[in-house]
Amino acid sequence: MDLAPEELQFLTISDILRESISIPRRAPRAFYLITLTLIFPLSFAILAHSLFTHPILTRIEERPSYDPDTGHQWTRLMIFQFCYLIFLFAFSLLSTAAVVFTVASLYTSKAVSFSNTISAIPKVFKRLFITFLWVTLLMVVYNAVFLGFLVVLIIAIDTQNPFLVFISIILIFVLFLGVHVYITALWHLASVVSVLEPVYGFAAMKKSYELLKGKTRMAGILVFGYLAICAAIASTFGAVVVHGGEKHGVFKRIVVGGFLVGVLVIVNLVGLLLQSVFYYVCKSYHHEGIDKSALHDHLGGYLGEYVPLKSSIQMENLDI
Repeated sequence: MDLAPEELQFLTISDILRESISIPRRAPRAFYLITLTLIFPLSFAILAHSLFTHPILTRIEERPSYDPDTGHQWTRLMIFQFCYLIFLFAFSLLSTAAVVFTVASLYTSKAVSFSNTISAIPKVFKRLFITFLWVTLLMVVYNAVFLGFLVVLIIAIDTQNPFLVFISIILIFVLFLGVHVYITALWHLASVVSVLEPVYGFAAMKKSYELLKGKTRMAGILVFGYLAICAAIASTFGAVVVHGGEKHGVFKRIVVGGFLVGVLVIVNLVGLLLQSVFYYVCKSYHHEGIDKSALHDHLGGYLGEYVPLKSSIQMENLDI
């Protein structure tokens, strides 16, 4: 990013999007390899997993529950879903670590290469994993509250209480859209904090909460837009590729499927770039100094580079 720190706080959503899209041009080889090795497998798995689960679910629906093969199919489904979630979780964190580290390296004018990014990932991954566990705990609490309102809604429908039904629907709608989007924004920003600052886990979530103040609406629009685009891609893929066997030929399904995977790859890459740029925007908005020298040394720590201690005199000369 070529923008001065004081200019970042004035960026609009369109400015942030434009700035994010321009970043890969500064290190095309590194971002090409990150996209090919990390983001593409992640995007392909997100869409293609339904191709494998759909036949299993079809066999389960066609056979009676007492059929021995039904239990076998359920076992296959659970094993596949477990492996899919592990793959999704791992590549999601790996992609986040790679993109955030590379963007920060560009911001500090640090040498950027794919090998440096890969070398830094192990230490970055550990910090992101701990932060992810705290976010997971928050999501468990959120889902428990969400299910509680669903139970209230079912009871309201059974008792035919229109007012209770209306209130329950509004609360569920607010929880799903408002709280879910906010938690997602909190998670994404906490992931960036975990990479770029000496905090992670609950401390990163707390820092993310503080950074979101004053920028919650912007974060909500960005996250909601990303989730909406991903949902549209997934629904189109399901309608045409997974369930469109009778209406669409094999060639058309392959072409559409490949195109949608490519679109999701671009969306995921831009989304990761957006959360990186948004971090700097939030820092600038709260007038928190972004010390490029300190950030440069922090990134070097992931690579095992020797970071000399600076005396107060050296720091004063650096500030000058």
